Formats: sequence, structure tokens, C-alpha cells
Amino acid sequence: MTTRTDTAGSVTAVYKVSGMSCGHCEGAVSGEISEIDGVSSVKAVASRGEVTVVSSAPLDEEAVRAAVDEAGFELVGRA
Repeated sequence: MTTRTDTAGSVTAVYKVSGMSCGHCEGAVSGEISEIDGVSSVKAVASRGEVTVVSSAPLDEEAVRAAVDEAGFELVGRA
């Protein structure tokens, strides 16, 4: 599990997402996750199947799972 608290008080978590294959996929996943309360930054990388999320507090994994599902992909878990 990769979660760290940054010096500015934000939390960074990396999630594994299956099914992403292009920039459009990255945008869809990033857009849905960015709608979660407290999220300040999302970076999806299809080639690695990873999404890095910066938030003001640790996120509920089920909220992240629902956002990824809404984008049409599957949350595998934390990287």
C-alpha cells in the first residue's frame, strides 16, 4: 500500500487500475476521481495502470472504486 502524508498536510495514494490503454482512458479516470471531495490532484498513467491521487485526507477506497467503475474501469487496489 502506498500512502504518504506530504509536508503540506496532503495525502498521496497510488492505485492500480486495470483496462486503461490511452490518454482518453486516463482522462476519464482522472475526471471521475477528481469529483471526490478533498481531491486536489489526479494523475493517471495508462502504461503503468496507475493513478496517483493527492487529497486533503485519506480517501475511502470504496469512493475511489465507485469513481473508477463510473469511468468504465476496474480498481485493482492500492499500488
